[in-house]
Amino acid sequence: QVQLVESGGGLVQPGGSLRLSCEASGLALDYYAVAWFRQAPGKEREGVSRISGGDGSTYYADSVKGRFTISTDKSKNTIDLQMDSLKPEDTAVYYCAATLDYGLSAEPKSYQYDTWGQGTQVTVST
Repeated sequence: QVQLVESGGGLVQPGGSLRLSCEASGLALDYYAVAWFRQAPGKEREGVSRISGGDGSTYYADSVKGRFTISTDKSKNTIDLQMDSLKPEDTAVYYCAATLDYGLSAEPKSYQYDTWGQGTQVTVST
């Protein structure tokens, strides 16, 4: 059974940093794509970043490009999202999601991902 568990959310001031971690069990990262999505109150879920476990290729939404970095640690089966220069508009619940890496769009779409974590709250505020 594939499971994803996120950690690392919290409250941070604008300009600060947070590192989210997604611990995956029951899957071999080499064959999966893992994405981070976020959803703010009253807004649609947004695909923020994606990494292919096989070749390591990545995608970033324009809204986070240059500020967020996605990475994997296959020895720990974790997928991290380093978030720097955080802005109030980054406030949302962040979810990691995984699916077999086949025929996917570069931009992560919610319907393409079949396993989801429970989410972790990120709040950027003074």
